[in-house]
Amino acid sequence: MTVASMTGFARARGSLGPWSYVWEIKSVNAKGLDLRLRVPPGFDAVEVKARAALSARLARGSVFASLNAKRAEAEGIARVNRPALDKLLAALDDVPLHANLRPASLDGLLAVKGVVEILEPEDDEGARAALDESVLAALHAALDSLLAAREAEGFALAAVLGARLDRIGALAAEADALPGRQPEAIRQRLAQQVARLLDTEGLDPARLHQEAVLMAVKADVREELDRLAAHVGAGGKLLAQGGPIGRRLDFLAQELSRETNTLCAKSNDPSLTAIGLDLKIEVEQFREQVQNIE
Repeated sequence: MTVASMTGFARARGSLGPWSYVWEIKSVNAKGLDLRLRVPPGFDAVEVKARAALSARLARGSVFASLNAKRAEAEGIARVNRPALDKLLAALDDVPLHANLRPASLDGLLAVKGVVEILEPEDDEGARAALDESVLAALHAALDSLLAAREAEGFALAAVLGARLDRIGALAAEADALPGRQPEAIRQRLAQQVARLLDTEGLDPARLHQEAVLMAVKADVREELDRLAAHVGAGGKLLAQGGPIGRRLDFLAQELSRETNTLCAKSNDPSLTAIGLDLKIEVEQFREQVQNIE
């Protein structure tokens, strides 16, 4: 499976008989699948199947899909509404004519609203079913194009995310190899700090031991470095796995950020602090890019 982005746009056109139609689908980032579908009146059956097709093929994203359909103009059939005409004639019988009024003419009566009806041509059941199938086929073509666009962008994003993970792993390894991270250097710093505490008058020996233990714990970032390496490995496996992995990558970015912040908080070495700040930048850029992944 490939890594896919959540952003994309696609359009597909089609026609059948007197009908022409066009689908437009666009998607942007979202926490889940937010589907909005718009179809013209008379396409209710298409709407139900279209919604099912979109839900089946898209896992995440705010998706806007619209169908525009137009029927070619055709000559309607004119029909005289006899009941309406009869009622009109009956009403005229009760109207007295004056010298300056002429009797109603046929063309005048036919011009009255509702007397003459223009019946628009309608599709029979078979033609309508064929139209619905053709419209749905165009939807699937648009979906194919949308998925191809999302996968193309996802491929590029996966390369960027992989590079970010490699950089995070390299910085963690660089931090681990710092001279100030070596046991002798750590012992030296602790000895200096303990010596300063011993110079403090009235310091309780138990308090001195407690402070020494706290300094030793703070100086040790072994656990943070190990977790960073483990998270980098997990991220690489997710990218290789592909599919809808955006949520898991987002969680992974949070964990990377947590370990980096802890490393910076524990650091009492300038070189380690500098690497920690670089790690923060890389992790934040990783997290921003992850928001685009399905």
